[in-house]
Amino acid sequence: MTFLDPTGARYGLPTYPWGAAWILADQLATRKQLAAMGLRPGTSYADAQLMWRSRRTKKRGGVRTAALYRIDQARPKEEFTPARERALEAAMRARRTCPTCQQVFTYVIPTSLGECPACHAGETPDAWELGAAA
Repeated sequence: MTFLDPTGARYGLPTYPWGAAWILADQLATRKQLAAMGLRPGTSYADAQLMWRSRRTKKRGGVRTAALYRIDQARPKEEFTPARERALEAAMRARRTCPTCQQVFTYVIPTSLGECPACHAGETPDAWELGAAA
């Protein structure tokens, strides 16, 4: 067991290998597992970590980690209030509005362009939306 370090002497945090953590540390859960329970981490720091080898990542020799949080310190997830929904809608509307022509699109304006593709190309946005521009 390469990644078994329950004291944290080797990796700085108590570390468990993928698959064995549920047996060795039954009071710990990942963010995704907490969310499935309707909870969120109660602290900003992780109490332990999972570590495993993966071909999906090239950094650090193909080793991936996941933070583990204590279930007994977890708090209930905050509910999505109407005010939050309005704020999110306003933020998304701002991301879909071209600052040049002030037209609201169904897609998010690319930040690399800073304006809608039609304005960036020097064309009219209506022609772009209808597919006249190539």
